[in-house]
This record gives sequence, C-alpha cells and structure tokens, in this order.
Amino acid sequence: MAEKTSDQDADECPVKEVDLTVPKTDDPTVPVLTFRMWVLGITTCVVLSFVNQFYWYRTEPLSISSIAAQVATVPLGHLMARTITKRVFFKGKWCEFTMNPGPFNMKEHVLITIFANSGAGSVYATHILSAVKLFYKKDLAFLPAFIVMLTTQVLGFGWAGLFRRFLVEPGEMWWPTNLIQVSLFRSLHENEKRPKGGTTRTQFFVIVMICSFAYYLFPGYLFQILTTVSWVCWINRKSVLVNQLGSGQNGLGLGSFGLDWSTIASYLGSPLASPWFATVNVAVGFALVMFVMTPLTYWHNLYRAKNFPLYSMELFKADGSSYNTTAVINSNFQLDKIAYEKQGHLYMSTFFAMTYGLGFATLSATVVHVLLFHGREILDKTKGAFGGPDTKKVDVHTRLMRAYKQVPMWWFLVILVLNVALILFACIHYSDTLQLPWWGVLLACGVAIAFTLPIGIIAATTNQAPGLNIITEYMMGYLYPGYPVANMCFKVYGYISMVQALTFIQDFKLGHYMKIPPRAMFMAQVVGTIISVIVYQVTAWMLMASIPNLCNTALLPKDSQWKCPMDHVFYDASVIWGLVGPQRIFGNLGVYSSINYFFLVGAILPFLVWIAHKCFPTKTWIRKIHLPVLLGATAMMPPASAVNYTSWLFLAFLSGYVVFKFYPEAWQRYNYILAGGLDAGTAFMSVFLFLGLQNPGVSLDWWGNSGEGCPLAACPTAPGVVVDGCPVFS
Repeated sequence: MAEKTSDQDADECPVKEVDLTVPKTDDPTVPVLTFRMWVLGITTCVVLSFVNQFYWYRTEPLSISSIAAQVATVPLGHLMARTITKRVFFKGKWCEFTMNPGPFNMKEHVLITIFANSGAGSVYATHILSAVKLFYKKDLAFLPAFIVMLTTQVLGFGWAGLFRRFLVEPGEMWWPTNLIQVSLFRSLHENEKRPKGGTTRTQFFVIVMICSFAYYLFPGYLFQILTTVSWVCWINRKSVLVNQLGSGQNGLGLGSFGLDWSTIASYLGSPLASPWFATVNVAVGFALVMFVMTPLTYWHNLYRAKNFPLYSMELFKADGSSYNTTAVINSNFQLDKIAYEKQGHLYMSTFFAMTYGLGFATLSATVVHVLLFHGREILDKTKGAFGGPDTKKVDVHTRLMRAYKQVPMWWFLVILVLNVALILFACIHYSDTLQLPWWGVLLACGVAIAFTLPIGIIAATTNQAPGLNIITEYMMGYLYPGYPVANMCFKVYGYISMVQALTFIQDFKLGHYMKIPPRAMFMAQVVGTIISVIVYQVTAWMLMASIPNLCNTALLPKDSQWKCPMDHVFYDASVIWGLVGPQRIFGNLGVYSSINYFFLVGAILPFLVWIAHKCFPTKTWIRKIHLPVLLGATAMMPPASAVNYTSWLFLAFLSGYVVFKFYPEAWQRYNYILAGGLDAGTAFMSVFLFLGLQNPGVSLDWWGNSGEGCPLAACPTAPGVVVDGCPVFS
C-alpha cells in the first residue's frame, strides 16, 4: 500500500489543473507521421493562410482560428482511415510504408492542428510589406519581402530551442490555454460510456458547439447590442458624465457587460483557462486603472485630459482636434519639422498615455519579478544544461517524453544562425528600402533573447504575456529617428520573433502533454511555418497587383471593402514612432516626459512584494501578488475596452473560483471542453455570417444594431472644445 502511494505521489503533477486534465499514460507505438496527417495538415495550413490573408485587407477583417480546422478534420481523418488502401509499399525494404496504418488517432490530429496553427496565425511582417508598397509607395521586390516575412516567423525557433529546458520540461510551466486543447482532443477521440443522467464529454462538446453556433447569430448579426450592454447610459443619454461612467466601449464601463463570447474572449483569451490567482491580479490592475487612476487624471485635467475623450487611441492637437500625421511627412518620407512646428505638440488621451506608462512599468517589473521569484529555478536549469546537478523534480510527463528522441540543440542553432545571416544580408543589400542598419538587427535579437525567458515564465504560469511592441518602437525611435521602415523592421524582429518563440514553446508543451515525438513536432512546426509564409506572401502580392488603390482610403469609394484598417494602424504607429519619434512624445521635446518614471516604479514594486514575502513567509497570498500581470492587466487597452474586461472577469471568477473550489468534479470534466465548444461554435458562425451576409452587404438596420447607446461617451468636456455631435461646454 505504501509503495502504491509512493508511485501515485511520483505521478502527481505540481499543478492541480494539469493533474486533473492531462492523461499520464502513453503508447509510443502509435503512428504519427502518416500520409493522412501530411495531406490534412498541409491542406488546412494552405486554406487557413489563404483565407486569413485574403480577408485581412478587408474593411471588416475575418480571421478563422485553428479550432475550426481542428474540429473539421476529425470526420475527414476517420473517412480516410476507412477508405484509403492499407497496402504496404516496398515491403521488406528500408523505404517500406503504408498510406493507411490503421484508425485515425489523436497524435495525428495534434500534428494536423499544429499545421493549422501555422496557417491561422497571421504573418505580422505582412504589415511591413503593406506599409512600404501601399503607404510609403516604395519598391520592394519579392525576394527581400520573402526574406523579411520568413525570417520574422522562423527566427523564434532559435529562442525556442534555447529556452525549452526552462519553459517546457518543468511541470510548473503549465501553459494554461493548452489544457483547453488537451480536453478537446480527448473528447473528440476517447471512447467513453455515458454516465446515467449525464452526457459523455464528446456529447457535451457537440451540444455546447451547436448552442454557441446558434446563439452567435444574435450578437453577431440580429441583435448586436448584446455585445455591449451599457444600461447606465440609458439613465440619461444626453449627459456626458453618465455616458463616460457607463459606456463599456468608450468609458469606465460601470455596470456594462457583454453577452457575446467573442467580446469576452477576444483580448484576454478564454476566461475558463485563467488561473484564479492571475484573475485576481488582472481584476485588481483593471480596477486601479479604470476606477482610480483614470478618474483622478481625467477630472484633475492632467495633460489637458478634458480636451480629449476619456478613452481613445487617436492622436490630437492641443485644441482637441485630430492630428494630421500625413501633413508632417515630406516627399522623402521624413519628418517635416516646419510642418510639425506649425501643428504643434502631439497629444493623446490621458488614459492612452497612462497605458503607455503602465507598459513601461510592466517591462521593468517583469525582469525584476522573474529574477527575484524564479532566479533559483533558472540557475538550477542553467547548471543542468551545462552538465551540473538539476535539483528540480522531474514530473510524470517529462519522464514519459524521455522515451522519444529529443530535438538536438544544433538544429535550433543552425536555424538561428541562418536566419540572422539572412536578415543581415537583406538589411544591408536592400538598405534603401528596409532602412534597418546591421547593428539594429543585432540589437533586436538581443532584446528578443533577453525577454523571451521572463515573459515566457509569466505566460506559462498566468496565461498573460506582456508585449514588447512599445519598448521596441521606443528604443529604435530614440536610436534611429526619422526612419519609419527601420522602426517597423526593428519592432518585428525584436517583438514578433519573441512572440513566435513563445508560440513554438507553447506548441512544444502541447506536444509534451499529448506525448508527440519531439522531432515530429519540430518538423510539423517548421514545414507549417514555411508553407504559411509562402501562401501569405503570394496572396498579399496577388491582391496588391489586382485591386486598384488597395488600402488608399482617399481614392477608394466610401463603401469599399478594401480599406485595410489593421494596416492603417500599423502605418500610423510607424509615423508616430519612426518619424515624429519618442523624443517629441516622451522625451525632452514632448509633453509626456514624466511618463518615463513608470520604468522606475515598475522595477521597485516587485522588490516590495519580495521583501513582504520574506518577512511573512507563512502568508502564501503575498507570493501570488504578480506585479507583471497586475501592472500589465490593461495592456490590451486600447483597442480593448472596459466591457471586454468586466465580462471576462465575471466568467473567470465563476470558473476559476466557484466551480473549481465547490464543484471540482464538474470542473475537471467539463470546464475546458466548454471553452473549446464556445470557441468552435462562435468561429463557425462568424465565418457563416461573414461569407453569407456581411460580405454581400446584407445588413439589418434597427435599434438593436444601433450601438451600445452611449453617444456622448467620447466627447471632451473642456470649455470651448468643439467636436461634431458633442455639446460645447462654457
């Protein structure tokens, strides 16, 4: 009995959610790299890459997630298993193979989904292609464009290889979102006897998916007010103050909520996957920003706050009118200083400025927090990597994965070296177009490698990941002002390569949970990424050649479907950070220089938490104060708004605290399957609505689709500021 208990303890995972969700068994003989895996994997990768890029330039962009392919390929896999010949080719020879090794299995399905992930995840460097060719009107040949797009996607493999030992193998690095995938795979493949009076997990998933599919017809098309129910505004729709307090889209969101899964899960991920301690940190951070900092700064008129909307991501002049960024660009696409002086300083809503400050604080807090609270584990793993003793206990999943050949480190290093060489070649040979100097390439790589581990630890344990987009734009804007394309390239290589690294590592962890041979996983990731880059670029190139005035809102008809809103945002950021530059915004020539003190605040606060933890070691709640998550809670605002947070926090509370604590068996059985079903149903209906109704221009005009009902929430309140549709205060 004691021996059995010891074995159970050895197999227990350090994270309870993982222990309840992930199977602790494996069959290494299950075929993985099968014919149907390659056919379905490559097909889904190509289809998703083409569709997502084709609709990316649309005024209403459509993005199809990999979960649609994950569900759709199940019947196709079983069909191929029943119909394709089982004949063995070249029997008895070294090249012996069969196109049908048996029933369609879960491991094949995982690799198909990895291919689909490559197609569903956008190639961020497409923004550079669009900005250079469509906005800056410069020539960019196919080859340098392909090099930029490929290297930004693949460079992350190098960082992923370096940090596998830290972010995949330890049981504490559990990547919460992966548990949704694990539950979904199990529900789609494992045979289960239906409990009396209940449903199997597969039946539950199908029921949730159908209900989610049917319900999304209402917030997605028929009754769109369900996306944001801001009932406080209905008390007095003519009061700016009431509108500012109650608006879920442009105000503080008091009492606002959304009855739409896409609203709830669009920015913070699925609330059903959030650990409870992370949810509390997000809630505290959101409350401090929205209900303390924002009212204080706005109603005390900090940085002329009342001249601008309470909540906005637009840029303004001092008088509250819109800032014309194109007017400060000369014919050489450099800053026209005379025109800039004429327009005056660049302003933004005080809320937007504060979120930049919180972004600065989050970055410094991330580094300090990880060093203080995870420094010992990092040191142990580093010693283990160089042959020293690794004192950390190996969990059951890492032990099972040792049955497979690991991916050698030199594979990752070769990819890393080749990528850096290709980037240097492109930036030197095409310097007139790309503008990024060689030292900028190396600095971008340094930024990415420095932040991959600390941000990876936070993402792996909290399901929240601080971004590097602000700091990369900030750094290059200071170091190399007046070169907007260089700023874009630096941002992509410094920020997106880290994002890609964490995506690859998260996929490695999914393979770790599902017991996929690491070399097969590596192959699927590399091949899927290369295929997706080719399809994304060819599709974008085709659209640029075939659609007149693509993205040019000045020349396109008002009802055009090709206005490229996402690319406009990226282009505007390149103008702000690359042309105007941070010195004229956050430096000695700008209005917001004091925002830089947030860097210092972010570095100090984790020390205070660490000291409190050391002084009161028995108070376990102190260690769960996670400053990077708390300070970065509103990192997605804007474009995220208050309603995205209030609704997310409510569901995260129900799932992570109420159900997990009081109904653990129901949570174990249904929580992640519920999340997967809601995702799948919403994804399928959104595609149906877009292709069947929204794309042809079939709209429904009635009060239920007329917005949240807070028309004055974005109005300024300073005396004398005139804005169309807003009252003028005296």
